[in-house]
Amino acid sequence: MPETKPRLSQLDPVWQRICEEANQVVRDEPLLGGVMHNNLLHHATMERALAFRFALKLSSAEISEQILREIAEEAYETSPWLGEAARADIVAVHERDPACHRFLQPLMYFKGYQAIQAYRVGHWLWTTGRGDMALFVQMRISEMFGVDIHPAAQIGKGIMIDHAHSIVIGETAVVGDNVSMLHSVTLGGTGKVDGDRHPKIGDGVLIGAGAKVLGNIHIGANSRIAAGSVVLIDVPACKTVAGIPAKIVGEAGCPQPALSMDHRFRE
Repeated sequence: MPETKPRLSQLDPVWQRICEEANQVVRDEPLLGGVMHNNLLHHATMERALAFRFALKLSSAEISEQILREIAEEAYETSPWLGEAARADIVAVHERDPACHRFLQPLMYFKGYQAIQAYRVGHWLWTTGRGDMALFVQMRISEMFGVDIHPAAQIGKGIMIDHAHSIVIGETAVVGDNVSMLHSVTLGGTGKVDGDRHPKIGDGVLIGAGAKVLGNIHIGANSRIAAGSVVLIDVPACKTVAGIPAKIVGEAGCPQPALSMDHRFRE
């Protein structure tokens, strides 16, 4: 007998799980059946669904859904890393956010996840020389999600931005892998200085709500920045900083703060 090839979704456990969850939503809440089919179940791959969501959310009277969808589909087709990062971000949100119980929740309902995926398409545009379109995407992300990330910023994968309201990430900022941040975080500059002027955030860093990290400074891997802090100097790896201006107040308290999401100080 000829060998039976597995379906594409069976080779992609993240996407398979999202489709299974979407089917369960249809059974539990039939009024959302059309939403689940249009956004998820109608698409053969997660990349196609992401492109659809990107276009649906960012289209306007200025630029059509069809144009934006074609842009996003080209991005996902030519840069497989975008799909890998999208999956890593889904897993990150599911593991770290106690309000996230299913893989489909970030893709469908969480603006932090949706904003970071839209930023990634904008970054692809920026790096392929389409700066004006990238800036247009940045503008629409800000208008739709309240998140302002310059398309030139470099952001790794496994990112969790919880709540995401009023996030600002500047042009020359660099964010490593497996970073978690809460709402109202700013990775900004300190004035009108041009050039490399924004923070470099190491892998595994946890940034609390309302924290401001300013200037071309380095935040060491697996460190913690307390909520409401203003960080103006380099932070070594595996430390906790707090205050205005922020100072080292202790060790990070665990090997990977961004994964544990533990914001408590310890004596």
